[in-house]
Amino acid sequence: MDANKKARINRLIRHTIMIVILAVLLFCFIFPFYMVIINVFKVKSDIVGQPLALIGKHGFTLANFPKAMEKMKFWQSFGNSVIITTLATIFTILLSSMTAFVIQRNNWKFGKIVFVLMIASMVIPFQVLMIPLVSLYGGIFGILNHRATLIFMHVGFSLSMATFMFHGSIKTNVPISLEEAARIDGCSRWQTFWMIVFPLLKPTIATVAIIDAMAFWNDYLLPSLVLGRKELYTIPIATKVFYGTYSTDMGLIMAALLLAMLPILILYIFLQRYIVEGVTAGAVK
Repeated sequence: MDANKKARINRLIRHTIMIVILAVLLFCFIFPFYMVIINVFKVKSDIVGQPLALIGKHGFTLANFPKAMEKMKFWQSFGNSVIITTLATIFTILLSSMTAFVIQRNNWKFGKIVFVLMIASMVIPFQVLMIPLVSLYGGIFGILNHRATLIFMHVGFSLSMATFMFHGSIKTNVPISLEEAARIDGCSRWQTFWMIVFPLLKPTIATVAIIDAMAFWNDYLLPSLVLGRKELYTIPIATKVFYGTYSTDMGLIMAALLLAMLPILILYIFLQRYIVEGVTAGAVK
């Protein structure tokens, strides 16, 4: 057997192994979603008795959705989630992009120190700050149980990563010559950012939007600490009404999970073409 044929066989073997591994990983990730989708249209007895069957003995049913929506007060929780996620995402994008622009385009020592501290803060686990955060904002300031407080916290925790992504994107994808030309034409620094720089950050904006929106929408721990009143519950917190001490209605839980997934899934479908471009926008060329 010549060397070229042996090399082709080795490449084929490696390629086959890689395909098998990826297929197994894909199955592991997709299987929970598959279970939710096929079981959400079954009654409780069929979910327990035949969880893997496409259709249960009692047939196809849509009864889980109205029951789940009524029990969890879906539209109230949905409205809270939309308000909190939308405002927190918008503020994160605006503040982080402006911060990254100032740090990148000004050779300030203070700016470099701030940027390093922001990067370092990304490795701090939220659980370390959890109890002091609640004690400070609840015990001292008394401003828990407000949507604005949760929005403020979401923005604070997500600002470092977003600034890091915008910083890399501005450094590699926004030529300084464009800003210099804008200044020659009479644009102020503020106009240069909004009219020249910000539109060029569209891929990174979409990436930050989908990453942060998914994080804010699906977050359970922080809202459960901040929001104590039921009328302020977001969708992840509202789903806990289906978990009882002695029994759990899996049909209602899966209906609630599917309803919670749909908005963020639709957002991802619309923005997915920007994801890869945005993630690589800050890479070194």
